[in-house]
Amino acid sequence: MKVKVYFNLHKKLFSVVDVETGRVIDHSYGLSLNDAKFRVQEAGRQRVLREKRKNVHAYVVGELDLNYAIPSDAKKVTYNPYLYNSFVLKGDDPMPVKTAYKVFLKVENNRPQIFINFS
Repeated sequence: MKVKVYFNLHKKLFSVVDVETGRVIDHSYGLSLNDAKFRVQEAGRQRVLREKRKNVHAYVVGELDLNYAIPSDAKKVTYNPYLYNSFVLKGDDPMPVKTAYKVFLKVENNRPQIFINFS
């Protein structure tokens, strides 16, 4: 099933939206996606920058997967609308991330954690 996932700031977990119907079908503290694409809606990002208030404008789209074991070689991904215009690999030299073979999303200390696996 193809879904769109974003971090819900009020519930402090991920909202899972069925791409076909556009409806929220689940809320989760952890899930994984296959063949994922990272999306940032620039108009929403600009509104965040202008209003200094968060809104839903960044999400991950992919095929929902039931296998949730995060591999030890997975890379961490982050997104901050004040610093970047896309999702980036976390580290000293942040590189933009547009797609990933496998994405793992989890909530830790009420904050979203995103990991990717390229192969």
